[in-house]
Amino acid sequence: MALTLGVRKACIAALAFATILPGFSPALAAGAPSAATIETVVRSSMAKNHLKALVIQVRSNGAVVYTGAFGDSMTGVPATPDMHFRNGAMAFTYMSTLLLELVDRKKTTLDTKLSRYFPDLPNAGGITLRNLAQMTSGYADYVYQPETIQGVYRDPFRQWTPEELTQIGVSKPMEFAPGANWGYSHTNYVILGRVLEKITGMPIADAIRQYVLEPLDLKQTGALSTPEIPEPVLHAFSSERREVLGVKPGVPFYEEATFWNPSWTTIEGAVETTDISDLGVSIEAVATGKLLSPASSAAQIIPSLVGFGHAQPGCSACRANTAVFNYGLGVIDAGPWIMQTLGFAGASGAVGYLPSQHLAIAVEGTNGPGAYDADGNAGLGAVAVFHALADGLAPNTMQSFPH
Repeated sequence: MALTLGVRKACIAALAFATILPGFSPALAAGAPSAATIETVVRSSMAKNHLKALVIQVRSNGAVVYTGAFGDSMTGVPATPDMHFRNGAMAFTYMSTLLLELVDRKKTTLDTKLSRYFPDLPNAGGITLRNLAQMTSGYADYVYQPETIQGVYRDPFRQWTPEELTQIGVSKPMEFAPGANWGYSHTNYVILGRVLEKITGMPIADAIRQYVLEPLDLKQTGALSTPEIPEPVLHAFSSERREVLGVKPGVPFYEEATFWNPSWTTIEGAVETTDISDLGVSIEAVATGKLLSPASSAAQIIPSLVGFGHAQPGCSACRANTAVFNYGLGVIDAGPWIMQTLGFAGASGAVGYLPSQHLAIAVEGTNGPGAYDADGNAGLGAVAVFHALADGLAPNTMQSFPH
């Protein structure tokens, strides 16, 4: 899943630069596709999904073995591997990791009730921190409420507060009783972020930096209080506001969206930017439990929800968790891959780690005009590129899942 309006409703080609770092590692060497083959796969998938630019990195056994950038960030400005972009739902992965570190330090437990920290929130006495982190609380997703959709699209530069977002989510009817179903909801992680601030006694940006970013040496990842993205920037363009602005089908509409305000996506302080290298390092660290005890790592990445959940009238996000796609604590278990997907304002990404081969793939892409349908809807094209790369590097390990 991703921090975007675009999974269920649209939210909001030539090689430009490629680097092969000296030597493929042993895990990729025997029979692995060459750099030229990787680039062919990437170009083909880019064209099929109408991507304007793409940045990728492949890691094996903890080392970078391929980095490449394709297409243009802006007209005449080639994409480069050091460009920064928003990391979307990777912030959920960091927050769940922080939660589990606090569990390891005996500061809280996964079964602690939300009422311990926010007793006035609806149903707080029946919702645990695990419910929040694993999307089983039943809270409605504020992202898909009319006031959010209209607000985001009519004024994409508006600053939203965590309190506003929480109120929108909890003021709606519960989608299901706590723990009774599974439904992706950004409301869970805004509330969880506020809980983490109470437990650590510091703003969530400082807590994530101290407990996650600094221990992993993620120097290109951090939260900003404005819509700024550090240079160099991977620019993004969108047709997502077509319907709200009344632009008729057939009329060209494709606008710069790079600096739209992302404050609606999650709690302030967890709205972050990153680069492709930090993205790959992050998923590798999470998948190998680098910061956690074995028990907490297992709680985060083991596919415990397989067979749980079901489609439900009135809950578009409710679904069954399967072996192909299920949710851990802030991560997606896609078969043997441990993943996260991201998307915001004309950009999308995917990052995953395959434990059996010690293989990590990170992808970030931006949409070209052809990615959007007549109503301004677009999927997460970078996820399709990730699938193509996974099929090439580790055949028969990745099955298609919704994106």
